[in-house]
Amino acid sequence: MSRRRLIDRLRHAFAVEDPDAFTPTDREREIAVRVCREIVRRRMTTPAIMLLEMSRPLNFLGAQALHFFKPFGSVFVDAGSWETFAAFVERRGSVEFLCRTLEDEAAATPRDHAEIEGESDPRDADA
Repeated sequence: MSRRRLIDRLRHAFAVEDPDAFTPTDREREIAVRVCREIVRRRMTTPAIMLLEMSRPLNFLGAQALHFFKPFGSVFVDAGSWETFAAFVERRGSVEFLCRTLEDEAAATPRDHAEIEGESDPRDADA
């Protein structure tokens, strides 16, 4: 094998996709937004973003764990959606996309259930 060909093969073996070039499919986007809305609804936005940021280098391992737990997860969620989300998380730009989507969904959601019911927010009270 020529030296040039060997270098090309090694370069390809260690290639990493560019996270800025990440574009989810419509199905991946739909599932990711649904997951993010559930996180925001449960008021777990900050811990979720922290977990995503801390585990950013391990997103591929997390995706492999999702593939491993598919038989258990498919009890709660349809197997196709579970598989699509696991494949989505495998890709390098997925963590950034999830963080941005969580922030957007949190910004679009009222801050507090008390505001929804018409009560004043205790954080707005004068100290």
